[in-house]
Amino acid sequence: MRMGEGVEWGLHCCLTLAWLEDEAPVPTARLAAWFDLPPAYLTKRLQTLVRSGILNSTPGARGGFRLGRRPEQITLMDVVAAVEGPDDVFRCTEIRQRGAGLDTPAQEFQRPCGIATAMRRAELAWRRELAGQTVADLMAAAPATAADRTRRHYARTTG
Repeated sequence: MRMGEGVEWGLHCCLTLAWLEDEAPVPTARLAAWFDLPPAYLTKRLQTLVRSGILNSTPGARGGFRLGRRPEQITLMDVVAAVEGPDDVFRCTEIRQRGAGLDTPAQEFQRPCGIATAMRRAELAWRRELAGQTVADLMAAAPATAADRTRRHYARTTG
C-alpha cells in the first residue's frame, strides 16, 4: 500500500496550523514556502481538507487556512480519508471464480476467500490505529521545542 505525498503534506500543515492557532489564517504561499512545496498543488490538497471540515479557508488578501476543529478532534484517519478518499485499499475482484475456478462448485464462493478476509482484517487494524491518533497526539509527541520554533519562524516571516 502506498499513500500519496498529499497525506504527509496535509498532516504537517495541520500540525503547523495547530501550533499557530492564535494567528490569522495562514496563506497557502506561507505553508508552501515553509515546507518547500509547490503552492498550486498544496492548495488542492488543503482544499480537500476544507471540504472534509478539517480546515477552514478564508478567501482574500488576508485569507488562508486554519484548523476547522480542535487538534484532539482531528484524527490521522480523517486526514488520510480526506486526501486519499474513503475507499478500501484492497479490492477483491473474486478472481478465484475465473479461469480454473469456473469448474468449482458455487457453494465454495458463498464466503469471502481467506485472502480477502486477511486483507480486510489488516486494513481495519490500520484504520483503527490511524483513527486512534489525533493531531493533538502528534503535537504531544513532537520535540519540546517544536511549537515555539514554529511560532518564532512564523513571527520572523510575517510582514
